[in-house]
Amino acid sequence: MNQRPQSSLGTRALGVFFMAAGVLVAIGFMTLAQRPEVASVHGEIVDTVLNFLLVVVGVFIVVGHFLLGLWIWRGAAQTAKPGDGQVSKGIEIRIGIAVIAVMAIVSESGVIILGMPAWEQLYGTPPANALEIEVVGKQFGWIVRYPGEDGKFGQTLPELVDDMDNPLGLDDEDPDAEDDIVLDAVMHVPLDRPVVVRLRSHDVLHSFSVAQLRVKQDLIPGLVTSVQFVATRPDTFEIACAELCGLGHYRMRGLLTAESPDAFAKWLSEQETFQ
Repeated sequence: MNQRPQSSLGTRALGVFFMAAGVLVAIGFMTLAQRPEVASVHGEIVDTVLNFLLVVVGVFIVVGHFLLGLWIWRGAAQTAKPGDGQVSKGIEIRIGIAVIAVMAIVSESGVIILGMPAWEQLYGTPPANALEIEVVGKQFGWIVRYPGEDGKFGQTLPELVDDMDNPLGLDDEDPDAEDDIVLDAVMHVPLDRPVVVRLRSHDVLHSFSVAQLRVKQDLIPGLVTSVQFVATRPDTFEIACAELCGLGHYRMRGLLTAESPDAFAKWLSEQETFQ
């Protein structure tokens, strides 16, 4: 005789817990996301996609918690009639499937519609005036290469790699390699000009990440990947490795400076070439 009220009380407490959890999650989602100030053309679109996903997921989580708590609370206060269980269970399954379908359709279609412009800017065909830069990741650092005045990258050969004198393994018999500029974890880009970053890895998986530019692209051993952006704000940003790549992962830090075209041209002219 006493177990039913105790069970009902415990069930109602569980319902209150889920409703309270929904309220706490709602408060969390209402907190503004702490992101660095955008410094690229496509960055605003990326933030729009992230905000959209936060709102959609937040609504479903909050409403889901509240409805689950309400369902548990009401279930504790009602005595099911014989035969009602199967009907209720069938209705619950259909509601669950409908909710999942709606969530998938809304979230995926929203991401596609909102995200395609950013995808095109990040991975589309680069314009003719794009500046191409090569970034090579290794344990544990970044090697940055500019093509020089001829606009061509010289050939690299694995057997020529020397960490001290020739970290990329540039072929000194290739004329295109003569004016290549190789730098250690330092990168400069001009403002308002498309930049294509060609990415390679010397060893394991790395990830080229500049938070302010909303850029993050994996470096995959054996493959050449690329990402592009247009910097809009003059500043110096941190280049980080967003992939755990070994015990020295914390040392994978570089600096990217976005500056005026004139300042960039002056800086580039001051750098030493391979030969």
